[in-house]
Amino acid sequence: MTTRVEADSIGTLEVPSEAYYGVQALRASQNFPITGRKMHPLLIRSLACIKKAAAISNRDAGALPGNIAQAIISACDEVIDGAFADQFIVDAIQGGAGTSANMNANEVIANRAIELLGGQKGDYAVVHPNDHVNMAQSTNDVFPTAGKLTVLQLLPLAAHQLERLYEALRQKGEEFDDIIKMGRTQLQDAVPIRLGQSFYALSQAVRRDLERLRLAEEEMHTINMGGTAIGTAINVSPRYLATITDNIRHVTGLPMVQAVDLIDATQNLDGFVTVSGIIKTCAVNLSKMANDLRLLSSGPKTGVAEINLPAKQNGSSIMPGKVNPVIPEVVSQVAFNVIGNDFAITMAAEAGQLELNAFEPVLFYNLFESIETLTGAVQTFVDNCVLGITANREHCLELLEHSVGMVTALCPKIGYKRSAEIAKQSLKTGIPVRKMVVDMGIVSADEVDRILNPVSMTEPQLQAVQ
Repeated sequence: MTTRVEADSIGTLEVPSEAYYGVQALRASQNFPITGRKMHPLLIRSLACIKKAAAISNRDAGALPGNIAQAIISACDEVIDGAFADQFIVDAIQGGAGTSANMNANEVIANRAIELLGGQKGDYAVVHPNDHVNMAQSTNDVFPTAGKLTVLQLLPLAAHQLERLYEALRQKGEEFDDIIKMGRTQLQDAVPIRLGQSFYALSQAVRRDLERLRLAEEEMHTINMGGTAIGTAINVSPRYLATITDNIRHVTGLPMVQAVDLIDATQNLDGFVTVSGIIKTCAVNLSKMANDLRLLSSGPKTGVAEINLPAKQNGSSIMPGKVNPVIPEVVSQVAFNVIGNDFAITMAAEAGQLELNAFEPVLFYNLFESIETLTGAVQTFVDNCVLGITANREHCLELLEHSVGMVTALCPKIGYKRSAEIAKQSLKTGIPVRKMVVDMGIVSADEVDRILNPVSMTEPQLQAVQ
């Protein structure tokens, strides 16, 4: 392998001659063998979008020669389209507040622009990573902006799957609306509820998650581009400062706005904490939902078994015929990971000092993972679980009739104390409440059918006001 020698402020390194990355990216790859995962593809794309917008703004400001600007723009377009992905060699978690990621992008774009202008990679007299590609920028405005652009590309994917889950749950709510079952509080029999009502209630939690996701997107629209090092816009021309956000909006198609206070926007990451908190809340709702489905399908012969989950794979290497609720299980595991990621994100945002937060790499690593894994979990939840759920109609009715929870409806007529005595006696003897109250002469057969009508127990009984 032939090499070229490149120098930075630390010294020199031999870089492979055909590499588009340079000395700073190579040094970073040696310093940060952390996760074994490279930067997220959408983060790379976002960096290239920013570099393209910056080249346009600098060109229009008269600070960047037109031929160099065009070569940078063309190189950025190639990166945006997915070219040179293997040249982004820096680990996703890195020291330096994202400087290594920024310089990896600067070097790849510079070397490709050099080629487009007829030069040899590494001849930075033609196009320089810092002086030209990074002109009027700092890692401290580029990297957080790239993070926000990435989140804005990931959130719609999550929202799409949540919309599918919402519709699937509403569909099950309609399908199961005439099935009466026993509701449970604290895992004990409570009062009747329609199975459809249970699924509709699950859909409402997802609806709220979708509403919060829209708020998360709004948090990501404000960027600090133009603030450079600490938000004071050092080394930035007035024309660049006035146009950079507009050009990012044009390049990405996303409704970005420039922060009113660039200093605040450079040092504080609370917007990312808000987004993570919204993703965590969604994960909590999903795991609770998964737990409910596991309980309702438990058995199938010795548990609740009011519903059946689709059988997706063998459940045991030793117990023949055993089928486990693997899809709800994986949903909960994703939720656990998202909740843990949220804590790491919280601490990363808290740990910033003074004019900059140096811990964005680990924040982005965890936030991107949270959004992507939640998206995947919801997709498999819909496709491999929720859509295929069936109900055990007769079993639901059988459990309902043998439950003492029906006695609650008698309280207005015979009082709490006497109702409790009937419940206790029913549990002891196994005689259903309906039969017991008739046999004891407490209510007539006709009256018990009216009072203990399970359908009427599942909706408010509205009477006209005289």
